[in-house]
Amino acid sequence: MINFYRFAFLTVFISIIAQSKVYTQTSEFNPVEKYAAVADKIISAALKDSSSWDRLAYFCDVFGPRLSGSKNLELALDWVEKEFQKDGFVDVRKDEVMVPHWVRGNEYCTLLHPREANIPVFGLGGSIGTPKEGINAEVIVLSDFDELERRKKEISGKIVVFNQPFISYGQSVQYRFYGAIRAAQYGALASLIRSVSPATTRNLHTGMMGYVDSVKKIPHAAISPEDAELLMRLQNRGIKPRIKLYMEAETLPDILSYNVMGEVKGSEFPDQILAIGGHSDSWDAGTGAHDDASGCIATWEAVKLLKELNLIPKRTLRVVMWTNEENGVKGGNAYRDARKHENHVLMFEMDGGAFRPSAIRLKAPEKIFNEFKKIEPLLKKVDDTAVLPSGGGVDIRPMMDTGVPGMSLSTDDAGKYFWYHHSHSDTADKVDKRVFNQCVAAIAIAIYIYADMPTEILNDK
Repeated sequence: MINFYRFAFLTVFISIIAQSKVYTQTSEFNPVEKYAAVADKIISAALKDSSSWDRLAYFCDVFGPRLSGSKNLELALDWVEKEFQKDGFVDVRKDEVMVPHWVRGNEYCTLLHPREANIPVFGLGGSIGTPKEGINAEVIVLSDFDELERRKKEISGKIVVFNQPFISYGQSVQYRFYGAIRAAQYGALASLIRSVSPATTRNLHTGMMGYVDSVKKIPHAAISPEDAELLMRLQNRGIKPRIKLYMEAETLPDILSYNVMGEVKGSEFPDQILAIGGHSDSWDAGTGAHDDASGCIATWEAVKLLKELNLIPKRTLRVVMWTNEENGVKGGNAYRDARKHENHVLMFEMDGGAFRPSAIRLKAPEKIFNEFKKIEPLLKKVDDTAVLPSGGGVDIRPMMDTGVPGMSLSTDDAGKYFWYHHSHSDTADKVDKRVFNQCVAAIAIAIYIYADMPTEILNDK
């Protein structure tokens, strides 16, 4: 009996000591002391040249707009696969994804009354086309959905123009997505929106719109803020503007695309994966430099930089170019379905434009977040970059919904992101080379340290 009690006491004592050791290791995790030299090395290497920006510009300039279903996108993905191999990534592969195939075709809009003039127009993603002869109709200009309800008896047989000024993306994008549904409920022949952008340089903005089966589908497109204001001024003078709208837009059967990925294997836990990247597709406007070539290339270059510096963390870094974020999220969902059985410890996405890196955001259990927050002094060396909660992204959301922590880079765009977003202005020249390198540096520091954190921290899920 004495031996039994002694054994039980020793077992409990050893357990307490072991737990105490784990707690001590966690509480004494000191990344500033451990990784200060590493962070300095990363920042110095990232800022020294423009090779990252050169790759961004090549991706945009050579392949151009990369709408899901387009030849441009697939040529770009073939190039990415080959470049991953050249960079020495391992397990380079392309996972099949069926994606939507919407085609814009030709389109135009002409003011017929009170004078003849061209009105630049940009069909919204998923819209149907007009009849072959186009739509020739009177315009009614409305400020918002409330005015639509007040004037619903005046809508039938007309083209509705929603002249909703840019307040915020969340507020104004409602007219892009729901405008055709709301206007069609009262008999509109077509609907136009003021482009979802604060830029007043006759800038046109496209993006996804929606239909519902219970309401007749009508053509839906964007015009510039200047032309929306022109039509409203004419209407306010008692003039009834008349336009002709022509659109060839159509949706074809889904087509094959790919999520492209490659890895740098972890030194101790190669089966534990950090999947990081951006979305390879863009709208058929501009070349998608900020949205989201910058996210693809910055995350890619961050991992490449770590590899070149021989900074191999404990866990595997997997660079992923997700397809079809813009009009379906088929890439993100397909990744979850194909890869959810793997041991992911983090999903990282950059999809907010390449501006000053203001914060690394992390959505994770409190213990993990609090320990990771300790790296903030190192990130502040980049450009006062903070560590904040609530990371995430459209492509990584499906995996995050399975319980995997999510991280993202927030950038301070000084109000400029929506000058370019989904428009012909989103080109490589809008990305500042030094700022882009800072984004690469911030990402590299964050993912390296996270991938190298003590096991007892990341196991707390």
